[in-house]
Parts: sequence; C-alpha cells; structure tokens
Amino acid sequence: MSTVVQQLDHTHNPTARSWVISANAGSDFPIQNLPLCRFEEARESRVGCGIGDRILDLTAVAIAVELPESLRDALQYVAGGQMRPLMMAGSYAAKALRHALFAALSEDASDALQKQLKPYLRAQVDTTLVLPVKPYNFSDFYSSIHHAARIGALVRPDAPILPNYHWLPVAYHGRTSSILASGTSFHRPRGQVKTLSGGPEYVSCRRLDYEAELAIYSGAQNALGEPIPIGSALNHVFGIGLLNDWSARDIQFWEYAPLGPFLGKSFATHLGDWVVTADALAPYWTSPPWSEDGERKLLPHLDDPDMRSKGGLQVRVDVLIRTAKMRAEGIDAYKISTSNFKENYWTIAQLVAHQTSNGTNLEAGDVLGSGTLSGPTDDSRACLMEFTNGGTVGFDLPTGEKRTFVEDGDEIVMTGWCDAPGFPRIGLGEVTAIVLPAR
Repeated sequence: MSTVVQQLDHTHNPTARSWVISANAGSDFPIQNLPLCRFEEARESRVGCGIGDRILDLTAVAIAVELPESLRDALQYVAGGQMRPLMMAGSYAAKALRHALFAALSEDASDALQKQLKPYLRAQVDTTLVLPVKPYNFSDFYSSIHHAARIGALVRPDAPILPNYHWLPVAYHGRTSSILASGTSFHRPRGQVKTLSGGPEYVSCRRLDYEAELAIYSGAQNALGEPIPIGSALNHVFGIGLLNDWSARDIQFWEYAPLGPFLGKSFATHLGDWVVTADALAPYWTSPPWSEDGERKLLPHLDDPDMRSKGGLQVRVDVLIRTAKMRAEGIDAYKISTSNFKENYWTIAQLVAHQTSNGTNLEAGDVLGSGTLSGPTDDSRACLMEFTNGGTVGFDLPTGEKRTFVEDGDEIVMTGWCDAPGFPRIGLGEVTAIVLPAR
C-alpha cells in the first residue's frame, strides 16, 4: 500500500495572490498557507485563519448571512469556536475548508465577498492566541538519530544507540495537564538530582533545557484495536505546529532508568499558536536521508515505497534566546541553532503507524511530538544538552553573558517554516516562553 501524501492543487500555485495585501509581500502567511489558530473574544472561543498580518475570524464568518454555499458548508465545523470538530471530520473536511478559504481570500474573489469578509479581519498583533486545541493525549518521540547518538554518548558512552532504535521510533507518553500556550511563563521545576557523593537531594533544577520539536496533530480517529496502516497514516494527520519540550536534565537522568522520562519532562510543554494543515504541506515533502540506503531494514508495518521516496518533510526550525538583560537593553534575540525535520531518521507516517500498531486509538487533536529535531551539523543541535556537550562548553551572548543551560529570566523563542524550490515559504509562527524562578 502506498503512503498517501497530500497532492498539489490550485491552492499551491506559487503565483496566487490575495486581496489582503500584506499576504503578498514575503509574509510567512501567504494565501498558499492559510494556517489555523484559536483566540478568545469576550470570553468566547473563536477559530481564526492567518492571512498576511491579519486573522480572519472564521467563527464569526460562519454565522454571517449570504455566504457562498461552499464557504458556508466548509465553515460549519468551526462555527462553535473550537478546532476539534474540524479535526474529527477528517481530511476531506479540512481540504474543503482550505479550498473555500483560498477562493474567498484570493484576489479573484468578488468585490461583494471581499466587502463581506473585511469586517472580520483583525490584526494579529492585537490578538492574544490560545492553545489551538487542548489535546487529550500526548506522545513524544525520539526520531532524530543525531539527537539520539549525541545524548546517548553523554549518558551511555558504551552504547549510545540501543539496538531497538533502528527498528522502531522510540517514544514515551507525556502529560497533557502541563501543556501550555505559547507566551505562558512557567516556574523552574524542582526535583531529585544526583549529588557528587552519589545520593540524591531535592533542589531546583540546575540544568534546564529546551527541545525544538514539531507537534503533529491527529485528525480522523481510528477505532480502538485497529492499527492505522502506514499507507493511510497521513490521512490521520490534521496538521503540524511547533513544540518546545522543556527538559530538566539533572532530574531526568537521575530518574529515567528503568522506565524512562517522568518528572524531568512533565512540568511544562509549550505548543505554538498556529496549525499548518496537512494539505498546505504538499509541496514540501521530500526523501528521508536514508531513502537510497538499501541496507535499511524495516518491519512491514513501518515500510512503504512512497514513504521511502517522499516521507521526509522540509520544515526548518530556529531556536533563539533572549535573556532578561537583552530585553532590558533592547537587544534582539540571539540565534542558537537551525535544524530541519527532513534530516530525521523516522518519518511522520512511521510515527503514526507505530503509535497505533498495537491497536491504540488516536483521538482528534492528540499531539505526537517529533522529538528533538537535531541534524548532523553542530549548528543544528536543537537542545542545549547537545549544543554545550552536556554543559561542558558554554556560548557567549551579545551582552557578555554566557550560557550552558537556560537561566531564570531567559526567553526561548522557536520559529518554523517550510520551504522548497519554486514554492513560497510558509510559516508555522513561533512558540515562546520565559522561565521564572522556582517556587
């Protein structure tokens, strides 16, 4: 069975333009993107669509009169102000909404329709976004072999890559209660850490780290007991966003044997504000790095010829830091790394197929974290544990400050985008948070 990768259509036309002028001038939200978000107005939840520097209030538009039939029908799933009904409705509903919005926001839209929609456009800068969806379930994978090898070398020098890594995408189940919206500050965690004498002590984390990841949002559900075949795995992906999986390294590495991450990971995970829907990704699929490796052995539920040729995805993610001193002095954030999901050892289709291979049921809005998106080069190390070689090599900031791990008052900013030759860049927005002192 061949993997269903979203196909190119008229909504990916690189020359298409919008009557929303800001979408046509190098914006990360051109008409080819149309990402979704959620915000609140008078304490009521709304679903919005990004176009240029504006947000179209889809929930308000959905109850407007005299809309074109295709637009009215497509908006029914977001009329209640939540994204989950659209996710539950499956890939056809998401595609129908994308096509209807493309037609409505295109420069070819009728003057009458443009006049109807303009009152429902609002400035992004004046809008406070909230979590796109509150996921019922969250799994976090370990899909970059470069990340796995570097972390493994630090904690298990004799066996950096364990034998199972080449056969399955390793993951753990995380907490959803501590998933936070971008921009939400959080307190440094406390926990047990190992002392020089070998015993533990209960202290505030001294090795706070971030991990730059993608959030993969599930769409159409599968029934409990029915695995999703890899050939149809992408039909169950609603879209992608940004994810920062905060990690307390000193707590994590004291507690993780033998059951894996627990309190070192469960205190905070931030999701980006925006969801780029699966259909927007069509131009950006590419071959994974091992596509021509005839020696790569896979079990049947994780193998597929189309996935081998175009299972990778070109999504770049920058990580930047802005300390309290930098903010006070008006200094721009300092870029630490740039990585690309296309370098990952495991693909999105494989993550979905393996997650459900035992019959686990995905629910609409569930989040699968890609794992840290580290690449092969030093400047693509997407967490500080790697970037500073376990805290042994610090880096200098424009203020003269030095960092090995994240300090109180530091703000970590992640931005993401897809690009491919011949197609416009489409953005995932950003995910950001400031670390507060431990309580």
